[in-house]
Amino acid sequence: MPSGKRLDLLDPTPLDWDDSDLALGLARTYRWGGHSAWPLPLSVAQHSLTVLQLRRNASPVPLAPVVALRELLHDAEEGLLGFDCISVLKPFLGDAFRELTRRLEQAVFLRYGLPGWARTDYLAHKRADRLAAASEAVHAAGWSPDEVRRTLKIRVRPLADDPLLPLYGGTAWEPWPPGLACERFLAALHQLKAEAS
Repeated sequence: MPSGKRLDLLDPTPLDWDDSDLALGLARTYRWGGHSAWPLPLSVAQHSLTVLQLRRNASPVPLAPVVALRELLHDAEEGLLGFDCISVLKPFLGDAFRELTRRLEQAVFLRYGLPGWARTDYLAHKRADRLAAASEAVHAAGWSPDEVRRTLKIRVRPLADDPLLPLYGGTAWEPWPPGLACERFLAALHQLKAEAS
């Protein structure tokens, strides 16, 4: 890791990385196989912030800090692995890959004191995650809404407005450079950790 720590992907522990390692890994791990309608691909770090904001926007009450932290870290294992598998490939990678990602996720949950997913929380999370995916597919990857429905089987209507724009400014739906994505993810992680402690 950039911090000098060593992560054993086959036997991870919660002490194998620091926050900056994770933020940088997520900022350099790309969604949509790295393909983009923009000059830069969309990072998992930016996606994670989008999902967090969508959950906040959809909740009638403020999210508890630990719930918000779990939303931010929902794909953290991808940053440790350096790989965001395209959904259609996951069945072909089989049980061994699922076990690998499960171990990494478990290490993340232990490291950050995250509770397991209760059914209602998980369903709310998946709604936000699917909405983010549909919207990213259209605005970042260049898919049509019809392709999102037919190919991705996502029935929610993609958003027109970028939920991160009010927070960070810039151009709606534009993928951030890795350094900026890392900085913004790390700032959110530190804030939520402080609030949850």
